[in-house]
Amino acid sequence: MPITVFALASLTPALLLALGAFHGGGWLLAGLIYITLFAFLMDLLVTIVPGEGEEFPAGDGLLVALGLSQLVLLPLGVWALTAQLSGAQWLAGFAAFGLWLGQIGNAAAHELIHRRSRVLYQLGRWMFVAILFGHHASSHRLVHHPHVASPADPNSPRRGQSYYGFLPRAWIGSFRAGLAAERALLARQARGQRRLNPYLAHLGGALAFMGLALATLGWQGLAIYLGLALHAQSQILMSDYVQHYGLRRRHRADGRLEPVDAAHSWNGGQWFSSAMMLNAPRHSDHHAHPARPYPQLRLPEGAPMLPAPLPAMALVALVPPWWRKVMDPRVAAVQSAQMSRTIASA
Repeated sequence: MPITVFALASLTPALLLALGAFHGGGWLLAGLIYITLFAFLMDLLVTIVPGEGEEFPAGDGLLVALGLSQLVLLPLGVWALTAQLSGAQWLAGFAAFGLWLGQIGNAAAHELIHRRSRVLYQLGRWMFVAILFGHHASSHRLVHHPHVASPADPNSPRRGQSYYGFLPRAWIGSFRAGLAAERALLARQARGQRRLNPYLAHLGGALAFMGLALATLGWQGLAIYLGLALHAQSQILMSDYVQHYGLRRRHRADGRLEPVDAAHSWNGGQWFSSAMMLNAPRHSDHHAHPARPYPQLRLPEGAPMLPAPLPAMALVALVPPWWRKVMDPRVAAVQSAQMSRTIASA
């Protein structure tokens, strides 16, 4: 897909929400519909065969634009929800701002923390700090990627676990595991070269942002900020839940885990939601090549596919019996195929 498709799909709802913050009404509703119903219908009604990704020089520029958009939209949304909106408009605004932050803003921040550029990494990191989720910048890279699809990764749900059981385990577990990983890195550094633990900035930044919300908008503003941040965090953890549900890496004869491959992530092949979320649903290829920029991500042959777009499957996950009915047979099929390949290669 050309970079203009990624830009239009991801930045259009940001513009709608910014207009809605000042003018309310139809703009906010349009932003909410765009992220939910419109995206689903575009996936359903317009067929584009996903092809091989390409490198686009403007790809990082779009990430910066989205990063700056988040750092503007978040305080703008908190202000609007505190001082401008009420009733149905408030509900639409809260839902829409949270969805944009947790689905589109998160996709951009996720890409940025995988960049080698220190400036780009710091932008992604502070996007997470702004939604009070700074530890994700540490735990995602240092814990989730090396331990994905194993019990050592708090963000890889086991088969049969509901989203509601997964959410607190993943939040607390990733915080602790990320902190332990950062401490281990610091312990390996030479005494004169040691840096401060990033968790100091993660937590200090969160406290500073909360203090700013309290000082400018009062207790109501702080409460809304906390609610919007938790809404966004729940979207991020929902993505992990849907994209890794039930998939497990096997232990090799030497006791080590098999390498991460296409079978260890669920993928979405629908074009519009992929463009809106910067190819995040092409998740297997991202785990195989974490540094690969989003325009280059592919859909590997034989990778497990979700039966519906990622945002639609997130709704299914909110109803655990429905989710297990849809996904457990698919998990069993993936595991059976893994076993057959293991036997064939033995």
